[in-house]
Amino acid sequence: MTCELVQAGLMALIALWMPSLPVLLVLVGLRAIAGQIFQPASRAIVPALVRDRDLEGANAAVGLGTNGGETLGPLVAALLLPLLDVRGVLLVDAGTFLLSAALLVMLPAARPAASASDAAARTTTMWSDAKDGLRYIVTTPLLRAIGLGFFAVVAFNAIDDVALVFLAKDTLHGGDSAVGLLLAAVGIGLFAGYALLGGSRGPKLSMTVLLLVGFAVSSAGNLLTGLAWSVAAAFAVQATRDLGIAAMDVATNTLIQRTVPTALPGNEGGLARSCDGRLPGLRRPGPSGLT
Repeated sequence: MTCELVQAGLMALIALWMPSLPVLLVLVGLRAIAGQIFQPASRAIVPALVRDRDLEGANAAVGLGTNGGETLGPLVAALLLPLLDVRGVLLVDAGTFLLSAALLVMLPAARPAASASDAAARTTTMWSDAKDGLRYIVTTPLLRAIGLGFFAVVAFNAIDDVALVFLAKDTLHGGDSAVGLLLAAVGIGLFAGYALLGGSRGPKLSMTVLLLVGFAVSSAGNLLTGLAWSVAAAFAVQATRDLGIAAMDVATNTLIQRTVPTALPGNEGGLARSCDGRLPGLRRPGPSGLT
């Protein structure tokens, strides 16, 4: 809730102040930091809210909501811009973060409040907790494998968003609309993937198999995109590729949530449960608000 309130305040400040570019970059950077802190917190709390057998569906629902918002948000902003101008749209965006914080108030408490004796016995700092969390990742085979797998995938696949621009314009001789179409395929593929995995008729695979399938489909999708002979073919391959990314996201979060003990305190558990973050480099970054 704190992250959402901070983002609401920063967006409202930007809207009302309309600062110069250097100041704007600082404010946007601070908002992005708050957004990235929100992500592991939101993933770490899921096991406290649903039964173990419902984790896959819950993670798919979180992914569906996140990517659905990121897909529809720019379209809504484009419709509102002629009516409200830039300042008005930014204020609406700030309001979406306030709405998110209000919805989070309705969640049940994730854990009982620590007693005075527990607080006295635990006198660690955020940095020591983070170090303990990293050590837990390194010494736990499953988490270590997931972390190294993501490192390898991101190292080779993170260029795709930049490469799509040159592919559409230089190789396939398309215009700005072709670039927009290929980037839209990312959101469409993710949305479809999460909807499929979260449905009752979705594929019933083990999370390990689902993770390996996700790695394979997403990486093969980038390879085949580079071999595409038309914008339509590249669009189809990109949309299919992002089915794999949705599978990776659901599988990793579920495996991490089931591996990390719920007793692992605060920062350590959050860090270990979210060692994959938001799949950095595998999809276009965007705030959880409207724009």
